[in-house]
Amino acid sequence: MTKSLNDTIHRVTERVIANSKPSRSAYLDLMDREGDRQVNRGTLSCSNLAHAYAGAEEDQQAIMAARGPNLGIVTAYNDMLSAHQPYYRYPERMKIWAREVGATVQVAGATPAMCDGVTQGEDGMELSLFSRDTIALSTVVALSHAMYDGVALLGICDKIVPGLLMGALRFGHLPAIFVPSGPMGTGISNKEKQRTRQLYAEGKVGREELLASEMGSYHSPGTCTFYGTANSNQMMMEMMGLHIPGAAFVPPGAKLRQELSRKATHRLTEIGKSGEDFRPLGRVVDEKAIINAAIGLLATGGSTNHAIHIPAMARAAGIKFDWTDLAELSRAVPLVARVYPNGSGDVNHFHEAGGMGYVIGTLLDEGLAHGDILTVAGGGFEMYSREPVMDGDALTWRDPGPSGDTEMLRPASEPFEADGGMRLVEGNLGRACFKSSAVKRERWTIEAPCRIFEDQPSVNEAFKKGELDRDVVVVVRYQGPRANGMPELHKLTPALGVLQDRGYRVALVTDGRMSGASGKVPAAIHCTPEALGSGPLAKLRDGDIVRVCAETGTLSTTADLDTREPAPEPQADSGMGREFFAMFRSNADGAEQGASSMLAMAGL
Repeated sequence: MTKSLNDTIHRVTERVIANSKPSRSAYLDLMDREGDRQVNRGTLSCSNLAHAYAGAEEDQQAIMAARGPNLGIVTAYNDMLSAHQPYYRYPERMKIWAREVGATVQVAGATPAMCDGVTQGEDGMELSLFSRDTIALSTVVALSHAMYDGVALLGICDKIVPGLLMGALRFGHLPAIFVPSGPMGTGISNKEKQRTRQLYAEGKVGREELLASEMGSYHSPGTCTFYGTANSNQMMMEMMGLHIPGAAFVPPGAKLRQELSRKATHRLTEIGKSGEDFRPLGRVVDEKAIINAAIGLLATGGSTNHAIHIPAMARAAGIKFDWTDLAELSRAVPLVARVYPNGSGDVNHFHEAGGMGYVIGTLLDEGLAHGDILTVAGGGFEMYSREPVMDGDALTWRDPGPSGDTEMLRPASEPFEADGGMRLVEGNLGRACFKSSAVKRERWTIEAPCRIFEDQPSVNEAFKKGELDRDVVVVVRYQGPRANGMPELHKLTPALGVLQDRGYRVALVTDGRMSGASGKVPAAIHCTPEALGSGPLAKLRDGDIVRVCAETGTLSTTADLDTREPAPEPQADSGMGREFFAMFRSNADGAEQGASSMLAMAGL
């Protein structure tokens, strides 16, 4: 028997609804006005319309006569990014599938799609976070042609899904569905990959061995198989009801994958204004859907990047959600999945063990998710507790049954941890996020002298010289959104992991990001206020005692910061196009608000 909604989840939801009331009301009023006055191809002048259908070839007459809905594709395709390489053929297939139900499809536009794996530790990483705003703006441009009755969003990876959703929400009077392409096959074991990285950091293996290991991990089209930001995105789209149910982790090229994408195309024609089941995006993404996204993040040990992305996506829909909400939910939502780097198996193993259907089912059974959200699939959120399968040539759904691997997936009644593992730490050094689900409990509290750095290479150089062979809190500052675009600091993980394995008590404190692959080292990340602009981190000095404690929610120093001047602010670097992003940096708001210049400048 399904339990009633958990009291904490109910309380947080009601608080979010109350805090969001003015902004959400303003957003919905705007969407209603946009829907009522919507310029569409039926009202465009002949000249406007001729431009729009000139390239439509065999669909010209159908578009001109408005014989059926015209669907717009916003694609983040490129074939450098493995997760997006399969999207190459999607538009031509979707055109065929649309014609099956009397509709048409046009590619409305494309967005950038950078790979954080390629740019880790490189100058390009300083563009990564603000690529999300760029993607949102590109989505808005794509949809500004007023030619579309529904939107198919083709994107998977780190900033791409949040950016697509933020942009599409400004056209929330239209229905929209995310269409994923699935993960690559499993390569070498994650434990072996991690071992080789640490051996390389210690100088015990060379670049040739490291490259062979990495190529064994990242080897074919599809999403990277560790449970980082990209795969957390796919989980959240399921939790918000923005996929066809169960679409997240079906591999590219499978017949099932093709049929799920076909179903998405058909479904868009049914949930548009002229269909029989109108479900505009702005109504689907409400406060309960945002809460469900956060619950899924906590229950599966997802990427810390979403502590930034969820507030930003929520703001685009007029919803206020912050780290206090996230931390309170974390105390109520149990950890039911352990996927690498939190466990040994990857997302393919997760999917085979029951995947999102199992997770959603067990959360609903225990009253730990909102079952009454308005999904793109129709029929209620319980549809997402089933898994898609092919019955001959027919797409159908079935109960995933019990967990196929209790070392990876457990029922919410018998979880790995009672706490979702995304904790708020705060004190005289500011507010930060601590992902406790990946860290052994005996390392939840670290108190040690700090060593101050202002970039990743300096940390790794000090490690190579043996200067960090001690108990230490490594502080990497001036890495916030206004300083240099808030890059991920994933290159620190091997060195800090080696120090921890040598028996030292080590922690990281930073106003930068670490991503879903942050691993086993305790880290207080996204520290806000950031160092730039005289934030507390700017006043720390080498040797100050810093305490990070996930148990008590503490991020503090014994140093008297009030008597100190901040360290000199570094100049933002040029090159790799970073100078073009000065506007984004200078207008960005804090990490807890979503670290967006676009939303800040729009007054949202």
